[in-house]
Amino acid sequence: MSKYRIVFMGTPDFAVPSLKALAEDERYEIVGVFTQPDRPAGRGKKLTACPVKQFAEAAGMPVYQFERLRDAEGAACLRALAPDCVITAAFGQILSRELLDIPAHGTLNVHASLLPRYRGPAPVNWCIINGERKTGVTLMHTDEGIDTGDILTTVETPIDEAETAGELTERLAQLGAQLLARSLPEYLAGRITPLRQSAEMATYYPMLKKELGRIDWTRPAREIVNQVRGLNPWPCAYTDTPHGRLKLYEVRSRVAQNKVMPGTVIASGAREGLWVRCGTGALEVLELQAPGGKRMTAQAYLAGKPILTGTLLGQEED
Repeated sequence: MSKYRIVFMGTPDFAVPSLKALAEDERYEIVGVFTQPDRPAGRGKKLTACPVKQFAEAAGMPVYQFERLRDAEGAACLRALAPDCVITAAFGQILSRELLDIPAHGTLNVHASLLPRYRGPAPVNWCIINGERKTGVTLMHTDEGIDTGDILTTVETPIDEAETAGELTERLAQLGAQLLARSLPEYLAGRITPLRQSAEMATYYPMLKKELGRIDWTRPAREIVNQVRGLNPWPCAYTDTPHGRLKLYEVRSRVAQNKVMPGTVIASGAREGLWVRCGTGALEVLELQAPGGKRMTAQAYLAGKPILTGTLLGQEED
């Protein structure tokens, strides 16, 4: 039996389980893996291969990297591979109609939301920031829009109230790989009827920016908790203090009756930790990171750099 020729396109950790699932299935031959070019990373800004490239090279798969795959050179490369189907997962580039028309069975995308809601490049983060209680993964046709193609199948999962974007992404990566492994044979056999997305139900959220991390202490504590969870591990929620900017990695909401200005420290110490008044309720900071330092508990930080009760946080440094 001849194997289906598969080209895979992906970049971050989220995409690796899907590539692994395809590689382990004897019905497919991975004829090429396309990833984003190596980027500077770490304090030394050394050029670093993305997780998909690292996995593909370790498995002996041919890897191709184009700054713009839709340019003539990239399109010629893809055409020469003669794929039966292209699978994408967080690739990071929009594919042109010319590219989409190359594979005989089209291009499918593994998207980390329940489409048509949460289209865009950061669906996991925005789901948590917005306080959603459930999410999932969608296997869809790729078209020229951003996550607008027809839906093949989905899988749903609840979001734990303490789950961070990093933790949820890891879970959805595994669910997406399972969905792909289960659904791709059915699709290639013609046993799945795609469903058009509802334009009325569609929502789109943009790429994350570091500025999203600034905490507005006038908001309810529960909303700030979701902000911290949704931006962990990147770009991370933060607030300014007399000792400099602190990144917050783990927090929880608390009931508070103190009639003080939002952003005011209402409890602080190596024993009680760090509590901050919000627009509604209070936030208990459990884990944080100071500039140039390591992640640590609030108690450990305060033991070395006390913040006085009554201090107003969120004031930018001069």
